[in-house]
Amino acid sequence: MNGTVEGFVFIDGKSSIGRIDSDFICATLDWWPPEKCDYGTCSWDHASLLNLDLNNDIFLNAVKAFSPLKIRLGGTLQDKVIYEDHKKPCIPFSKNTSELFGFTEGCLPLSRWDELNAFFIKAGALVIFGLNALTGRSIRSDGSTVGSWDSTNAESLMRYTVNKGYSMYGWELGNELSGDGVGVRVSADQYASDTIALQNLVQNVYSNLQPKPLIIAPGGFFAVNWYKEFMIKTAKSLDVVTHHMYSLGPGVDQHLVDKILDPSYLDREANTFSGLQSTLKSSATSATAWVGESGGAYNSGRNLVTNAFVFSFWYLDQLGMASAYDTKTYCRQSLIGGNYGLLNTTTFVPNPDYYSALLWNRLMGRNVLSTSFSGTRKIRAYAHCAKNSQGITLLLINLDNTTTVQAKVAFNGAFTLSQKQEIHSNVKTIIRLQQESKISKMEREEYHLTAKDGDLHSQIMLLNGKILGLTSLGEIPPLEPVSVNSSEPIIVAPFSIVFAQIPDVILPACK
Repeated sequence: MNGTVEGFVFIDGKSSIGRIDSDFICATLDWWPPEKCDYGTCSWDHASLLNLDLNNDIFLNAVKAFSPLKIRLGGTLQDKVIYEDHKKPCIPFSKNTSELFGFTEGCLPLSRWDELNAFFIKAGALVIFGLNALTGRSIRSDGSTVGSWDSTNAESLMRYTVNKGYSMYGWELGNELSGDGVGVRVSADQYASDTIALQNLVQNVYSNLQPKPLIIAPGGFFAVNWYKEFMIKTAKSLDVVTHHMYSLGPGVDQHLVDKILDPSYLDREANTFSGLQSTLKSSATSATAWVGESGGAYNSGRNLVTNAFVFSFWYLDQLGMASAYDTKTYCRQSLIGGNYGLLNTTTFVPNPDYYSALLWNRLMGRNVLSTSFSGTRKIRAYAHCAKNSQGITLLLINLDNTTTVQAKVAFNGAFTLSQKQEIHSNVKTIIRLQQESKISKMEREEYHLTAKDGDLHSQIMLLNGKILGLTSLGEIPPLEPVSVNSSEPIIVAPFSIVFAQIPDVILPACK
């Protein structure tokens, strides 16, 4: 039974509740060799930093379209990478089940570092490099570590990078070693000293250069007491505190789609964001929060779920929620590789989430507005000031498979129409857009995203009913909206996502 319900999006336009980086969208590149397999599936192919085809035009165009895309280089094996310094031969990773993380140490050849940087420069990417934080430590049988970080090898890579004139947006220390760690852990006290050592190193190596790269850590799962101690001790030396999120469980889980479509399951993630925010606020640090890695389902995701249309429900909801908790940047695992890449691992063709990220990047501005929805629990609603125009951009996600929602927009506080006619309101009036005759001639732009043939597992996404596919030259297609009269409600079809850019509403939070 297909039905229609009416609902209200209520936006508090008086002040913003968060502010994101203008380049909020970030994606990761990992080290996993082709031999990395999960549950009998080997989904990495040649998507590693060491073997990725950097001459692929689709790949270049996909990164360039963001102008700029933040790219975080790292992952589990980053804490086993040696950087070539010509002191000993540069030997690649090889599979060895008795070794930590299932692989031997590997090496980054400087020639490959040159190739990667040539690509990043051409693509206009902002690069965050995850350093090996286990160098110099010994690991006890219980996974705890002894000793402090040996920065000698990191320094040689850093000096080489500076000498070559390669720009680094940030240096991040370690991967998933915080709290209980994943396989290995480092105490908060020790990690703090190592982070201070990293900051001193960067100050030294970049002494004559501005701006200096950001100091980023710890790139692990949020554990309140560990993070609290870490932030107290790095208050003066840390720019960004990163945390990882894999809230949907293992990629092998049969219930991934049920979790993605369940609003109360999605709501649970707010606990992590609010926990980190209050930890940041209660410490003296000036560091800001990033999601440093998030692929939804760990162990490489799940084919036809984490790389299909249905995953945009989870992904865009995460971007909206993270922003509302003042997260500055959100790094998706992965740009390519595994079953959760924004791009197809072998063809480089964009998956649906790529287009979701690109639309977010183009439409959602820095100031985040408090937004709520009444009428059905199955709508997820987020609003930001618009990115490159006046007004606001609204994101509506319909998790219901049979109900069409007619959403009306209501605001709190004064707002100005573009004709400069002002409506002042000191009391908490709700001004309904459609009741204002002044707005009847105005238009908004809408982007409706749906799955091909209504199949949630499809890897083809439609924008306003048309297939999103590369041009014949392998270029990213234009993302064109439809115009709708502003007095009409926003129609959100079952299992669809809508971005609506409303230019004629000017809120105090957006001035």
